[in-house]
Amino acid sequence: MRRVSAVGLALAACVTASSGLATAAASPATGRGTDSATGTATATGTATGLDRYYQQDLAWGTCVTGPDDTVGRDLDEAGAQCADATVPLDYAEPDGRTITVAMSRLKATDTRHRIGTMLLNFGGPGGPALDTPPLMRKVMKDVGARYDIIGFDPRFVGRSTPLECGWPTGIFFRSAGPDRAGFDRQVAFQKDLADKCRATNASVLRHVTTRNTARDMDVIRGALGERKISYLGYSYGTYLGTVYSQMFPGRYDRMVLDGAIAPQDYGPGLLRDAVSENEQALADWAAWAASRDATYHLGRTRDQVLATVDRVNEAASRRPLTIGTGSDTYRVDDSEIPLLLFAMLSDDGDASRAELGAAVSVLSEAAKGKPTRLSPTFTASLRHVLTGDNSPTGSVQTAILCGDRAAPRNPESYWRGIERSRAAHPRFGPMTENITPCAFWDRPGEAPTQVRRDAPALIVAATGDPRTTYRGSLKLHRELPSSKLITLTGANRHGIYGEYGNACVDDQVNRYLATGKLPAEDRTCTKQATERQD
Repeated sequence: MRRVSAVGLALAACVTASSGLATAAASPATGRGTDSATGTATATGTATGLDRYYQQDLAWGTCVTGPDDTVGRDLDEAGAQCADATVPLDYAEPDGRTITVAMSRLKATDTRHRIGTMLLNFGGPGGPALDTPPLMRKVMKDVGARYDIIGFDPRFVGRSTPLECGWPTGIFFRSAGPDRAGFDRQVAFQKDLADKCRATNASVLRHVTTRNTARDMDVIRGALGERKISYLGYSYGTYLGTVYSQMFPGRYDRMVLDGAIAPQDYGPGLLRDAVSENEQALADWAAWAASRDATYHLGRTRDQVLATVDRVNEAASRRPLTIGTGSDTYRVDDSEIPLLLFAMLSDDGDASRAELGAAVSVLSEAAKGKPTRLSPTFTASLRHVLTGDNSPTGSVQTAILCGDRAAPRNPESYWRGIERSRAAHPRFGPMTENITPCAFWDRPGEAPTQVRRDAPALIVAATGDPRTTYRGSLKLHRELPSSKLITLTGANRHGIYGEYGNACVDDQVNRYLATGKLPAEDRTCTKQATERQD
C-alpha cells in the first residue's frame, strides 16, 4: 500500500509563525537547546517544560500486539523490539495533552564498530516505517550491523496515536473530468472530506505537521541518549529530513535523501510539477505494452495503446465502468481512472508495468461491456480509492499536507488551471490541477520551513522520477551547497537506494553510511549499471 499512498505525495501563501511555538526544545543529551521555530540556540533548563520528554525511559519489549499481528511477529523474529515515545500534542503547551509515537529498534550487532542510531521515513506523507528496520539492515549490507536502526510511525500514523476522519476513500486525489459539471462535483467532494476531518478531529488538526514530526524526532533522539542521529528518508521523507536539519542543526550525523523535494515546492500542488514526467512515464509504458500486444491486447504501437487509454476514460465519462465479480465488483468513473493509472507509474520495472497492463486490459474490456476479473494488486488499489478501508491513511496524509502549507481558497483558480492544462496534459492535467481538501482547511499555525542553513546530505535521484522530479533534487542540491548528488539516468522510478537494485547507487550510499564521507564530487549511475560511472 506504500506504492498506492505514494500518490499522496502529490501533495501555496505563507503564514506567520505562532509565537507560542517558538519554544526552546532543550536536550539533556546535548547540553544545549534549539529554538523549535527558528533553529537558533537557546539556554537550557526546565523553563521549556520539555525535559520530561527528552529524559523519558522507553519501555522496549515485544512488537506483537495481538494474535493476528504478523508485522509484530516478523519484527520479533528479526530481533527487533518496540516502544512508544510520549510527546506533547502541542509543543507550545508541554504540560497539556500528550500523544504517543510508535517505534521499533533493531540494535547494532557489530557493537565494537557501532556508528550510532539511524531513523527511517519512507514517505507518504503519513507512511508508516515501524516495520522497516529488518529490510534496511539487509539493504545496508555490512554497514547495517553497525547501526541501531529505528523505524517509527510519525504522529497519528499506524500504531501511533491515530487520526480517523471517517472518509469513504483512502486518498483524496481525483480528476476533474472533461467538463465544468465534473469539476463542480469535485468541489463538493473535496469540501465534504475537509468537513469530515474538522467535525471529527478539530482539536488536533493544527498539530498534524511536518515541523511537529521533526520535533518528535528530536525527542526520540534525546530519549535514546544520542547526541546526534543519522537519517534515511525517501520521497516526502526527504522533506522531513530537510526540515529536521533546519530546525535542529548539529543534531544529525549522516543524512540520505532519496527522491528529494525542494522545500519551496512542497505543498498541496506538488504533483503539478510532475505532470510532464508522468505523461512521459505513461508513454514509455505504452511502448512496452505495445510490444506485448499478444498478452494485453491494447494496441501494437505506443499511439494505439494510448488511444485505448483515452477510449477507456471517454467511456467512463459517459457511464461508470463496472469491473470485477462477486463481492469484488466496483464502479469507476472518469474522476478515478486517471488516479488509478497514475498510481501505477512510479516504477518502470517489468512487474509493475505488467500490473498496469493487466489493469488497463480490465478497464478496456469493461468499456466494451464485457465481464472482467481483477488481480489482487488491482483489487487493493480499487479498495484504497473506492472504499473507506484506508480512511486513516488518507486522513493523516491530507492533514499533514494541508497543515504544512496553505492552499488557494477560490475554486475558480483551480478551474482556470485545469482548463489551461488540457491541451498539453489531457490525461493527467485535470487531476494534478484539481481542487483538494486543503482549499477548505483551516489555515496552518506555522509558516513553512525555508532552507537557511547548509546541510551535508547525500541526495539520490532518478532523472525520470514521476513523483518527486529530478528538478526538485537539483534545486535542493543547490540550496544545500555541501550536499552531494547521485544521479541515476534512464530510469522512470521513484525510490532508488535499496529498492531498484542498482549496485552503483547502493554501493555509494553504503560507503557514505560506513565512512561518513560524502563523495568528492557528484556521481552519475546508469540504469542496470553494476559499477560506478564517472
